[in-house]
Amino acid sequence: MRKSYEIDMCRGPLLSRILLFAVPLICSGVLQLVFNATDIIVVGRFVGSEAMAAVGSTSSLISLLVNFFIGISVGANVLVARFRGANDFDDAQETVQTALITALAGGFILIAAGMLLARPMLVWMATPAEVLDQAVLYMRVYFIGMPATMLYNFGAAILRAVGDTRRPLYFLTLAGVANVAGDLFFVIVLHMGVAGVAAATVLSQIVSAALIMLCLMRQDGMCNVNLKRMRFHRDKFARMMQVGLPAGLQSVIFNISNVLIQSSVNSFGATVVAGNTAASNIEGFVYTAMNALYQTSLSFTSQNMGAKQFRRIDQVLARCLVIVLLIGLTLGNGAHLLGQSLLGIYSGESEVIGYGMMRLGVVSVTYCLCGMMDVVAGSVRGLGYSILPMLVSLIGACVFRVVWIFTVFQWQHTLFSLYVSYPISWALTLCAHLACYFAVRRRVFPRGTADAA
Repeated sequence: MRKSYEIDMCRGPLLSRILLFAVPLICSGVLQLVFNATDIIVVGRFVGSEAMAAVGSTSSLISLLVNFFIGISVGANVLVARFRGANDFDDAQETVQTALITALAGGFILIAAGMLLARPMLVWMATPAEVLDQAVLYMRVYFIGMPATMLYNFGAAILRAVGDTRRPLYFLTLAGVANVAGDLFFVIVLHMGVAGVAAATVLSQIVSAALIMLCLMRQDGMCNVNLKRMRFHRDKFARMMQVGLPAGLQSVIFNISNVLIQSSVNSFGATVVAGNTAASNIEGFVYTAMNALYQTSLSFTSQNMGAKQFRRIDQVLARCLVIVLLIGLTLGNGAHLLGQSLLGIYSGESEVIGYGMMRLGVVSVTYCLCGMMDVVAGSVRGLGYSILPMLVSLIGACVFRVVWIFTVFQWQHTLFSLYVSYPISWALTLCAHLACYFAVRRRVFPRGTADAA
């Protein structure tokens, strides 16, 4: 009965299994966005605009610090999936144990980083003086829950490796309900302000971590966790970092480049910033849905690589590309068509809505290119090559945009010239990733299989 949550990625019809894997991931991402929004909504309505600004001003810094370790969890996912496909029980067990110990250690490192770096980093980011103290307080309380956050993310990565995306969705739902209830209780009843919102987030993180650990402890087979047998295995850590470290570094550098793009948007004034913020929030739901197919291509490719089902790996990529294209076109263009109404939720000012529509008309309608780019990168990572997609993504999507900002954008200082750098960089990087995929498959596939298109 417990095994019914797992998906056999190496045999049987692919399309139905891919959808069964991806749909819970999409729901998890959307739920995460909705629950995260409650922090800002509750603090904005019941504490004030300065408190809301304090919470909002920490998001990019939190992403910068946390996403590095979440990127490392990709290594755990790839390695466990590879051993699962090869039916290698002992190596899978050692990877699971090492991944969870790494998660816990990473969580405590993040506590120290959050406590020590909160104020200097927020000052460096030019956080307004009137909200600085509240922002520092929010970050320091928020980071207390980092060990739990890391345990959940690494545990969810392990479950995804064996095809289980449903139980992480259930756990996230329960944790989200705890987050909302905590927001209301700590802020409205106890009047804790930004500290209350952060405390509610810590509570939800503890709930999700406890549920994922209980699940793994009761799990049958390769992913079972026995606390008495927990050991740190250096060889598994090295292999996990070989895949996960480039993914984590890529996430960090992406966040840094996004700060530069945001500063370019800031040069147009507060109204443009408001419209851009609202539009990018809407696009977040599209990206989250597409990112589920990145996780799908990563896990399916890794398992089939372990099982030496080489022809099936090409089929996984083809189906994931078609699905992510359909999702990107449908949701991206849908967001643009419904943009007036959706942007109206964020602001009633026609000028703000107009600037938001400008971004949606360029970025959202072409977002499918970003999804396809990520899916191909996920397949290359699943084949065991992580540095290559990192370099391609950084050059194509980060360095290109920075060069664009200092050349084309300076020559044609318009919002359109800034926004159009997104689809151009996605298209170029997608082509480069496809070239890398075919180069890697020729290297790792048996000769007869690699020659067959």
